[in-house]
Amino acid sequence: MPKFLITVSYTPEGARGVRKEGGSAREQAARSAAESLGGKVEAFYFSFGDQDAIVIADFPNAAAAAGLSLAVASSGGARCKTTPLLTSPEMDHAASTKTAYRAPGQ
Repeated sequence: MPKFLITVSYTPEGARGVRKEGGSAREQAARSAAESLGGKVEAFYFSFGDQDAIVIADFPNAAAAAGLSLAVASSGGARCKTTPLLTSPEMDHAASTKTAYRAPGQ
């Protein structure tokens, strides 16, 4: 199953919700949301700085990951950045793929 890195930045409203419900409730909400899309959260961590939470999750496809991102964004409580992750063998395959790309000026 494809793996994704999701970074979350809470809005002021979202941060108030975390203070009210606690971190464990937010982690469970993330796990439930991923599972509802056929996914699974592998790791969930809170952080501070530019990102408030870091999530690594498996989803059946990119559309499912995008669905979660849209649900979070439309709630107004947080902003997400979703990054697809590749394994080393997947990168080996990508590196061996021949393309018709030509650099500018060549």
